Amino acid sequence: MNHLPSGERYLYRLLSLIEVGHLTVVNPQGQEFTFGTVGSAPQLCLIIRNQKTYDRILTFGALGFCEAYMEGWWDEVNNNLVELTGLFFQNGVYTKARDKVTLPLIIKVMMQRLKTVPTLIQNSRKNVQYHYDLGNDFYQQFLDRTLTYSCGYQIRETDTLEAMQLQKYELISRKLALHPGESLIDIGCGWGGMLMYAAERYGISGTGITLSVEQGKLAQDRIEQRGLSDRIKIVMADYREIQGEYDKLVSIGMFEHVGKGSFSTFMSKAKALLKPNGIGLLHTIVTEGSERSGAWVDKYIFPGGYIPQLHEIAQAMRAERLTIAHCENLRPHYAETLRQWGINFHKNRAEIAALAPQYDERFLRMWDLYLQTSDASFRYGSLQVHQLLFYKGRQWPLGIPLDFSSNFSLPTTLSPTSVL
Repeated sequence: MNHLPSGERYLYRLLSLIEVGHLTVVNPQGQEFTFGTVGSAPQLCLIIRNQKTYDRILTFGALGFCEAYMEGWWDEVNNNLVELTGLFFQNGVYTKARDKVTLPLIIKVMMQRLKTVPTLIQNSRKNVQYHYDLGNDFYQQFLDRTLTYSCGYQIRETDTLEAMQLQKYELISRKLALHPGESLIDIGCGWGGMLMYAAERYGISGTGITLSVEQGKLAQDRIEQRGLSDRIKIVMADYREIQGEYDKLVSIGMFEHVGKGSFSTFMSKAKALLKPNGIGLLHTIVTEGSERSGAWVDKYIFPGGYIPQLHEIAQAMRAERLTIAHCENLRPHYAETLRQWGINFHKNRAEIAALAPQYDERFLRMWDLYLQTSDASFRYGSLQVHQLLFYKGRQWPLGIPLDFSSNFSLPTTLSPTSVL
């Protein structure tokens, strides 16, 4: 391979790490190179369509590889990006490429971070709106009818995406021990699914907090349509701006946007929003390794995001004297959720493209890559998703059980076809 250009040689040196699985690479000149063990699963084929791919990887590592995919410079022959990314994870290729440090990459990452650091409320607002205000019609093409954009909870292999999301709401409701007449605040409420479920099933009143204009408007419309306006309201604000006291608190898939420098701020606000002896649940992605959002995700998908490690959350809670009562890892549930989102995305790809000019081929490839590599990160990488149940006060109320999922089934009056 010494006769090959430096960028191409660099990629093949990375791929030489592959021992488990088998990968064939076809370069733009039609030459084939093989890596791994013949006959070992998975069997994948990488087609390099543009020679620029190699230099992009040499300069920007994993970020460059992802950008090259967005441009259409390479493909896996069967579009199996989940297993391709899994192959890289399992053989250390992804980590090696991600950890490559070059001056252009450092400059790119620093400039992005300076513009999106979420310690400033105006940056948090811009970061959230960049992703969540793409358009409700866009998200409706791959989410289920509950419009829930977070990890579901699978009980049976045959569970639909909608059933998984309703089961997640039921699990959280049980963990929080919701009762009629209690008040619930949802920080990062999305389209209001958790609050509507809790109001209809458990008789609570609630407040949803969001920075997304698109989500907030549709959430309020859905609440009105269901006749819940007297019990649920949506507030367009940053969590740091909220006042009041509530019996229970929940935050689902929002903590990843808080930023490392604001962990203590979030926990302090959670404590202030809870009444004495109040109970809260934090549902968030965490990492067991050094894998965070990554430069590509930070630039194109979730600006300003930071995936915490579990001990960082625990330390921030401990500093505010919020005691963790229960912690559950839902990692395989998120892999399945992402798999089903990916199926819906592919099925409705043409419909998405027809929605608006902004949903062009580059955008579609970007989101395809995001959904599939996220799936792989939960199946093969170090990403987890945890639900942490915590309380404010000196003693956990013993009347609240910790066996939340025994005899788990949705009430017949709240079947997936009739809720939300």
